[in-house]
Amino acid sequence: MTGKLITIEGIEGAGKSTNLKVIENTLREASIAFITTREPGGTLIAENIRKLLLEKGSEIIHEKTEVLLMFASRMQHLSQVIEPALKKNIWVVCDRFTDASYAYQGYGRGLDLSIISSLKDIVHPQINPDLTIVLDVPVKIAMDRVRKRGKLDRFEQENLNFFNKIRNGYKEIVKNNRNRCIPIDASKSIEVVEEAIRVSVMEFIKKQNYPG
Repeated sequence: MTGKLITIEGIEGAGKSTNLKVIENTLREASIAFITTREPGGTLIAENIRKLLLEKGSEIIHEKTEVLLMFASRMQHLSQVIEPALKKNIWVVCDRFTDASYAYQGYGRGLDLSIISSLKDIVHPQINPDLTIVLDVPVKIAMDRVRKRGKLDRFEQENLNFFNKIRNGYKEIVKNNRNRCIPIDASKSIEVVEEAIRVSVMEFIKKQNYPG
């Protein structure tokens, strides 16, 4: 038996960090061994790449450079963290994964989706999320939340049109992957959102016949 990979996705300000804890608590209640990680990041090298991607510098990052950095980080993350855990039957909860590359670099930046698919086939041809929680929220609401945090990173400084493209991209991803993607209306109250996530994760656990 191998572990399961659960990912959580959404635009900036959708509430991923907050709702990640709901997934963690649900797995804990089911006595499932798991680790939590994030992308880009998760290892020393991957975190250094994250800094390059998020910091606003004087040099403009080409969209192909951006996606290559994302997958370089992902390769390191998979080899050092995700794959070893899954092989030990430890579940992995990841804040973003390759769906984010399709949404941000593909739909957001306008990069040909076939480029991302080719990189995916190189970096993780056999590993895909078993369950993906996709938090959907209107862009204006999301950006209002982001601005309240204070200092914005390179992605958070993008315009509303960019995030509308990403939001629509995530909707396409959900439509094309209904077997694993669960859309959640993250504009609703905290209680409603958390319960929807908890129920979705519990239903997934039950389908695995996990012994606990």
